[in-house]
Amino acid sequence: MDEGDRVRVSDNGEGARVLAVRARRAIGSLWMCGWLLLGTSAFGQTGGPAVPGPGSPRLNQADQVPVSGTAVGAPPATLTYNNRPITELRASILARTPSDRAAAAVRYLDQLVEAGSVSPITTRPVAGAMVINVGGHDGLAILSGDVDDLAGETLEQKAAIAATRLQTALLEAVEMRTPGRLLRSGVAALLATAIFIGLVWMLRRGHTGAVSRLTSAADRQLERFPGAQVVRATRVLEFMRHVVLLISVAIGLLFAYSWLTFVLRRFPYTRPWGESLREFLLARIGMLGRSMIDAIPDLFTVLLIVLITRFAVRLSSLLFEAVEHGTVAIPWVYPETAQPTRRLVSGLLWVFALAVAYPYLPGSETDAFKGVSVFVGLIISLGSSGIVNQVMSGLTLTYSRALHVGDFVKIGDHEGTVVHLGSLSTKLKTARREEVTIPNAVVVSHTTTNYSKHAGDEGVFVPTAITIGYDVPWRQVHALLLLAAERTAGIWRDPKPRVLQTALQDFYVQYTLLACVEHPQLRVPTLAALHANIQDAFNEYGVQIMSPNYEADPTGPKLVPRENWYAAPAFPESPAAAASPANE
Repeated sequence: MDEGDRVRVSDNGEGARVLAVRARRAIGSLWMCGWLLLGTSAFGQTGGPAVPGPGSPRLNQADQVPVSGTAVGAPPATLTYNNRPITELRASILARTPSDRAAAAVRYLDQLVEAGSVSPITTRPVAGAMVINVGGHDGLAILSGDVDDLAGETLEQKAAIAATRLQTALLEAVEMRTPGRLLRSGVAALLATAIFIGLVWMLRRGHTGAVSRLTSAADRQLERFPGAQVVRATRVLEFMRHVVLLISVAIGLLFAYSWLTFVLRRFPYTRPWGESLREFLLARIGMLGRSMIDAIPDLFTVLLIVLITRFAVRLSSLLFEAVEHGTVAIPWVYPETAQPTRRLVSGLLWVFALAVAYPYLPGSETDAFKGVSVFVGLIISLGSSGIVNQVMSGLTLTYSRALHVGDFVKIGDHEGTVVHLGSLSTKLKTARREEVTIPNAVVVSHTTTNYSKHAGDEGVFVPTAITIGYDVPWRQVHALLLLAAERTAGIWRDPKPRVLQTALQDFYVQYTLLACVEHPQLRVPTLAALHANIQDAFNEYGVQIMSPNYEADPTGPKLVPRENWYAAPAFPESPAAAASPANE
């Protein structure tokens, strides 16, 4: 055999080996497809075959071929058995969707449980998939298409997790079919329920006793103080009772949560719910603990900000108190404006501290905290127009020093003593003991007359006017009005009252008496007494208080003869004045 023949023989042998390998792979692929379609329901068959025997076909790893494909529009389905989620199926096999695969697997697992084949559970690779074997039977297959690559899952990891969950679900399924174990669970649940009812009863008795003892102790403590009625009127005791009730309700809810978790975990079907409740509570407690530990540095920062702000507020309060008492003088702060300025500065300092401490508050970055902040801002924006107007008007009244508490004033049509000067409104107490509340914006927009501002040093003249005919000597009218003022208590003698002829009307003269009232708060009763004395004086000297009106010319002129110019009680100040009345 020459060299060429040997090369041809070698080529023929190599080709034969390649053909043999391809043939074995093709046969393995056909075998796998046939097993998927006819051998088991684990890969998604919709029928309910009998439990396969130990001789079920098994494929070697060398014979693996891709067997799964994803159907367009087929949503993932979660395989749930005995109320426990096992795994999520994503791939479709031929025309069987993930939901069909999950339903078929549930039926097959029910058959295994009925047959008592629930352990051991193992996993093995078959043709690019992981088969979960239950009691020697292939019960479930995890395909490569079921793996969520974006979540970082692997085929082996997903199969191991599913096997662990399936083991728990199958054991609970067996437990559900065991009457003895269910009976013991029911007895434990009834015993837990009885204990829960007893705890609730004891909690209710404890709440009643705590409220009674708290009320008695508070009453005994309040009897030692003179302001006990004031404290009771503030409903402090009722607030404390509500606090005790809130604590009792919280403890009761904790008891109910623990009882419900325990009872649910007694029974196989509800055990996942009980475990979820327990894990939720433990997770929340752990999260709260970790959050508290993590928040310690931020809370320390907030505490430091509060202490610094408190020191600054205390320092400013001492400064403004000194200004209020006159021991310290600040050019732009007056004693009467020191107190509102102190409150304003304190408020600004605390607002600034809140703005600085806000990023360090626990939960300030959460959506809930931000939502509350937005809600508060919205409420302030909606109601700020009227409130800001009133507050700015209150600041205007305060720093203009137009009003003080205790001043007797007239605002618009209201006259009374200022009893409250707030940031939103001003309150007056009238002579009829009525309290009138006037918004600060209304006070600013109306003319305000203050009868008390200069009453202490210069005196404030109070006017009262009468009209008398031209036939009455004006000197006599002056003297009568001054006599009435002299007889009236509550009118200062210095400065002396004076009379002005404020108008010469067509038929009469208008006289105005100006007198200083000692106490502006008694302005109304003092004027009433003055009017009574005016009437008495005019009646005493036979002068009518009348404003004549004529429909025709009188028969004689309405003149005062010279000899009546100084009719009583008027008298000339000097003989020269009596001789020369024109000099008056």
